[in-house]
Amino acid sequence: MRVGELSRATGVSTRSLRYYEDQGLLSSERRANGYREYGEQAVRQVAFIQDLYRAGLPSRIIRDVLPCTASAPPAGDCTRLLARVREVRDELARQERQIAQRREMLDRYLAGTATPAGLGDLGCRSQ
Repeated sequence: MRVGELSRATGVSTRSLRYYEDQGLLSSERRANGYREYGEQAVRQVAFIQDLYRAGLPSRIIRDVLPCTASAPPAGDCTRLLARVREVRDELARQERQIAQRREMLDRYLAGTATPAGLGDLGCRSQ
């Protein structure tokens, strides 16, 4: 399928698909007329790339991880790469906890049950 067809099948812009190819995340064959031709597996691969981007992985990690998800993984060990993905996941979890703590503190301020340390009662309660 050509780039426009892949774009319609995946909902990903042709510009993004070309970027994925430039980043080494997606490959195509070039026809004599210069058009890109993608195999049927490209639809699944683009969906997977999109998932990994939404999960916060940068293209350099995605590029390294993709071969480990192939039906015939490379001869090398993918353990280190998967460990890096776990590190990214764990960092996201840490950030989520930090955001939850900040939100709880703001909720306490807004509810009037907490006052900034050292300031006492500011006399400005929410109405």
